[in-house]
Amino acid sequence: MPDPNFAGYHIRKWFTQIEDTLANETGVLADGDPVRKIVIACAVRNPYAGRFSENLDQIIAESPKLGEEFGRRITEAAGDRAIESYGKACLVGVNGEYEHGNAFLTAVFADPVRDAVGGGKAWVPSTGKRGAPGTVIDIPLAHKDALYVRSHYDTATVSFDDTPHPDEVVVIFAFATRGRLHARLGGIAADTIQGQDGLH
Repeated sequence: MPDPNFAGYHIRKWFTQIEDTLANETGVLADGDPVRKIVIACAVRNPYAGRFSENLDQIIAESPKLGEEFGRRITEAAGDRAIESYGKACLVGVNGEYEHGNAFLTAVFADPVRDAVGGGKAWVPSTGKRGAPGTVIDIPLAHKDALYVRSHYDTATVSFDDTPHPDEVVVIFAFATRGRLHARLGGIAADTIQGQDGLH
């Protein structure tokens, strides 16, 4: 078993992916700033790979520290750009259960990430699946302060060439600095949600 190298976990790799979209699919230039999407991920050994356990505390107990590190990395990657939307995901290697991936994504992990992006009133959309290295996953994005802001429904699509190994979980958080370019489907406007309940 590999030795722990971060808060009781063995993390093999960290990933940061940044993309800036300057024009929409038809070539129309951005209506304001480009959309910057940032994905932070880590390949971490799954302590429950190959076995069933009722208790998943080996994953959950130290996950706030993992969330703090995700928060530090998103703050660094965003620079002076404010984060407006977020989403989280997991990719579980084939010797693990999907439940193991979800154990990494609980609120105690996500709350330090919320703090790092200036708070978040809305719940963090989430997805996950089991797969082999190179598996593609779509991470749903929604506004961090109000779930029903249509302009901010979006997706970050990622894959990792050499992970997850069968005994790994890839823990993933995605962020965006604004809604879709030229969003025009109505609904709640992002600039009107200050002080509202996060589920509006």
